[in-house]
Amino acid sequence: MMVTIILTCEVAFWVLAATGLLLRYVVRWRQASSLVLAMVPLIDVALVTAVAIDVYQGAQVTGVHRLAGIYLGWTVVFGKSTIAWLDGWFAYRFAGAPRPAKRPKHGPEAVQHETKSFVKWLVAAAIALAVCFGLSVTVADAQQAAALREVIQPLGLITVIWFLTGPAWVKGATEARR
Repeated sequence: MMVTIILTCEVAFWVLAATGLLLRYVVRWRQASSLVLAMVPLIDVALVTAVAIDVYQGAQVTGVHRLAGIYLGWTVVFGKSTIAWLDGWFAYRFAGAPRPAKRPKHGPEAVQHETKSFVKWLVAAAIALAVCFGLSVTVADAQQAAALREVIQPLGLITVIWFLTGPAWVKGATEARR
């Protein structure tokens, strides 16, 4: 059931984003577009509510429940920039705006971009931790709480991989080019 809810939330994110941008650039209803895009955070509220209810009703906590916390952290931190990225491409495609700039691949700008992205991930991970730990002390029994707190392991792994393949890799490649 939780997998279905998470997938539904993911689909809803993209449907709302696409609908909002289509309203803005194809139909030219800017206010309606802004209203639709402002509803995106409601998806996150629905997801956390569903997880809280599921845990409260005694569900065995699995990786899917922890994934919901990670998803929430991701969308809170990266949702706005994802919509801005989509907005830039929609404006280019449908409104004659200039083509969005490509992200830098080398040099100090690339290091800065990767570092900023990594810091955003750290904030997303902190939100995921707060959600999972918050659920563990509010709606979970002792066994569920322990399972929710296991979110630390995937977050740590993602953080190490992100750092090594992001800022560390780009900085090393930039210094090697000098």
